[in-house]
Amino acid sequence: MSKFLRDVLQNDNPLFATHLAELEKTVSESVSARMVADVLQRAHEVMRRIGVDTADTTGEELYYALCTAAQNHDIDYLLRHTSWVVLPFVDGPVSFNLQDVVDNTHHEITFAERTSAHGQRQLRRELTRRFNSYKHANETKVAKLAKQARLVHENDEDYADISEHLSKLGKPSMLAIGDIFTDAFIELDQDVARVDTDDDGGKRLSLPLGSKPPYKGVEIVKAVGPSPNAAVSCARLGLDVSLLAWLGTDATQEEAIAQLKKENIDTSLVDCEKGRKSNYYFVLRYGAERTILVKNEDYDYKWELPKTPPDWIYLSLISDKSWELHEDLLQYLDTHKHTKLVFQPGTFHFKWGKDKLAKIYKRSFMVVMNREEAVDVTGESYDDLAKLMDALHELGPEIVVITDGPNGSYASQHGRRVTVPNYPDPAPPLDRTGAGDAFASTITAALAMGNDLDTALLWAPINSMNVVQRLGAQTGLLRLSQIETFLKDAPEDYKVSELN
Repeated sequence: MSKFLRDVLQNDNPLFATHLAELEKTVSESVSARMVADVLQRAHEVMRRIGVDTADTTGEELYYALCTAAQNHDIDYLLRHTSWVVLPFVDGPVSFNLQDVVDNTHHEITFAERTSAHGQRQLRRELTRRFNSYKHANETKVAKLAKQARLVHENDEDYADISEHLSKLGKPSMLAIGDIFTDAFIELDQDVARVDTDDDGGKRLSLPLGSKPPYKGVEIVKAVGPSPNAAVSCARLGLDVSLLAWLGTDATQEEAIAQLKKENIDTSLVDCEKGRKSNYYFVLRYGAERTILVKNEDYDYKWELPKTPPDWIYLSLISDKSWELHEDLLQYLDTHKHTKLVFQPGTFHFKWGKDKLAKIYKRSFMVVMNREEAVDVTGESYDDLAKLMDALHELGPEIVVITDGPNGSYASQHGRRVTVPNYPDPAPPLDRTGAGDAFASTITAALAMGNDLDTALLWAPINSMNVVQRLGAQTGLLRLSQIETFLKDAPEDYKVSELN
């Protein structure tokens, strides 16, 4: 790993590897290995998008392909997350940094005279930042070793961070698609209600028939559902979010629209159908468990064309009347290759089965589901995580995420399988509604903002943990600064680990 970094940085310090090893000892982590993996992942994603072979391309071929892309593509979007990405070649490094690529292209610089200075500077800065990001890092010692390794140059201090320029280009955008509901949470009196167990082990919530049992309280939660929950989650984390959903024309619809606008969500694609009611659920709470009384209205599920192509589309729970919309969505994605699809299947998606949804799975960049659902989709054994993940990958998605209740969660990408534990609960959960939505949407937001999968997996359980401490699916959703605070205070064993 030190050779890769030495080559891309063109670092001629003979003790570079030694100083890098000393830096890693200060944090007890293989920062350089993770750094190299992230550089390769982001570089290869761009190379695939511009039609360059990731396994058999020379530095010169890549350089001119990037220059051509700068002339023929939305280069700001293409290189949004590659400010510190530089690849080594026999004839020197090639930078994916936006400023390097634009300068090389605009001035028609030859391959032999190309510049990689901006990318190298950003890579030095990012590598040093990562060493300092650990709670137990000694910043003074890191700074000293980084200087000895020549990861810090005198002219770096006043350098304008290219990420500041990129942030002005606009936030990553996401369109969430799915049904929307209003939930009335009714807290049952456990002295009156009870849970009975059937002969087959199933459980039933029981109330005295024909009587007037008291309840403890009711709270109305507006504009919820897996996709609206994801929309609110991603908006709070910094994405530019719009929602394609369906409502009636009643007071519930007006309250839902107002709530979504309060969360800075674009509601121009929300279809309010005349003469129909909005979906309204009753959530019976028995301790932390809930039983939901549902009634879905039959809306006219039509695809609506987004005003501008979103970077990401998030598809989740939606009615079985919406099949034509799925077909129209696929047609849209066929003409918008850069838009990534995240699929968090809902009830009717599982009923339809993987064969009917084969094209949706194939076009998905990431799928997120729980372990039981993964068994249902793939038919593989519950006990064989590797086969579950591989079977989901065979359907098409690059990233597979499987949640597993108290056991944490698992993810797979490019043959690498990892696991992350749940973030410890500060108190017993109040209500588990929306925990899965918080998890899936937080991973999506983290990836959309340019973070690697490991970082996304560390963010997600924090948001889920906070959601179950509040009533309803959206109240506990966090902002990025709050997630960063929880990360800083995380226990030592809260980390992403390789699966055996």
